[in-house]
Amino acid sequence: MKRFLLPTIVACALTLSACASAAAAQPPAPATNPPTLSAAPITPATAAPQSDDDSVRVDQRGSVVVEVTPLNLRDAADTLDFEVAMNTHSVDLSMDLSTLATLTTDTGVSVQATAWDAPGGGHHVSGKLRFPATKDGKSILDGASRLTLTILNVDAPSRAFEWQLP
Repeated sequence: MKRFLLPTIVACALTLSACASAAAAQPPAPATNPPTLSAAPITPATAAPQSDDDSVRVDQRGSVVVEVTPLNLRDAADTLDFEVAMNTHSVDLSMDLSTLATLTTDTGVSVQATAWDAPGGGHHVSGKLRFPATKDGKSILDGASRLTLTILNVDAPSRAFEWQLP
């Protein structure tokens, strides 16, 4: 029995250190952002992507922490882009978020994501989620005061991230 104890301990230590190294490479989710869906005002975007703490939304349900940051809600563009970071130690994150994400306004306009630009899986995945900025020739943000990004089936039935629009 002693003969198997040392190799088992060494194998466990190597596995844990590999996970710890990967986790250390990822920035931790801000401790001040609770996993609530409360809205905070969006600040005007400058030439750089929005990264203000008040625009970041975090959902920590299940085994996956999902952090979403809008990148260009104020810019006139063909797409509305969101930076999405997903972190876990138990779920394979190789899913295509473009098939799982919907953007909805309080005026009833809803659009499906068109692209998920991210690496092909693992336990720590970050990428850009894109939605069309127009529907039927009209900006989806026209007249809207609230925007909700819903992501389905990422270790929780549904995750909703909400922002107030000016």
